[in-house]
Amino acid sequence: MTNTMLMNPGSVVSLWRYPVKSMIGEELNATEITQRGLLGDRAYALVDSSDGKVATAKNPRKWPHLFDFHATFIEAAHAAAKVPPVRIALPDGTTVTSDQGDVNQILSKALNRQVTLGEAQRGAVKAEEYWPDMEGLDHRETVTEFTLPEETFFDCAVVHLLTTATLERLRELYPQGRFEVRRFRPNVVVEPATGEKNFVENDWVGRTLAIGDEVRLNITGPCSRCVMTTLPQGDLPKDPGILRTAAQHNKVNVGVYAAVLRGGTIRRGDLVRIE
Repeated sequence: MTNTMLMNPGSVVSLWRYPVKSMIGEELNATEITQRGLLGDRAYALVDSSDGKVATAKNPRKWPHLFDFHATFIEAAHAAAKVPPVRIALPDGTTVTSDQGDVNQILSKALNRQVTLGEAQRGAVKAEEYWPDMEGLDHRETVTEFTLPEETFFDCAVVHLLTTATLERLRELYPQGRFEVRRFRPNVVVEPATGEKNFVENDWVGRTLAIGDEVRLNITGPCSRCVMTTLPQGDLPKDPGILRTAAQHNKVNVGVYAAVLRGGTIRRGDLVRIE
């Protein structure tokens, strides 16, 4: 990687927030970032009434249709205010809001499983992950259980970054695959200042990333991918080759995780640099 690419990675080309865990989210022009990540990100989740575990597309055998649901906030989220209600578009085209009295019944019927929609509470909750039979993964053809960070619905870290350079490199390695941003569900997508096509964010780990004038992120580690990246959503087909390519060429990683050192507002077009 060139020194220019390392010190001046590029600019923000898209911002994404997912109000309900494992549902399709919303693209933003600007957003506030706090110690808990993008304001409103993974603010809600569905909880299985039978076992208390959080619904996640990481286990598509149990939750095969979560990507058919689309969640957006009804009003703007503010750091000092209560989380606003969310509107969920169901697969049949109807909508339901989180402040409706019958929201849980409607969602349970749509998912054919008893669920409750709620915000993160004190304490840690658990979820499940299905591991396909694929070389390079930590487990194969099994379901494991993991604990989410306390008082959140995040799998691991509060911010996920991805570069267009990584997507371009993956496309070179597997031209048949559709390596689109929505498969990987990042919060911040960065376009490099150069035309480099490589896993450039791997070299950001352990460094401080500045976005715009205010936000500072500590890049804590690579983002290991799972079966979610292979699932169909919208016009994207099911494709195990997406995950297999990441496993074969970048240790199953696509993008990086970050912790928030200093919050603030970020906008599409903001310059990104290493400090």
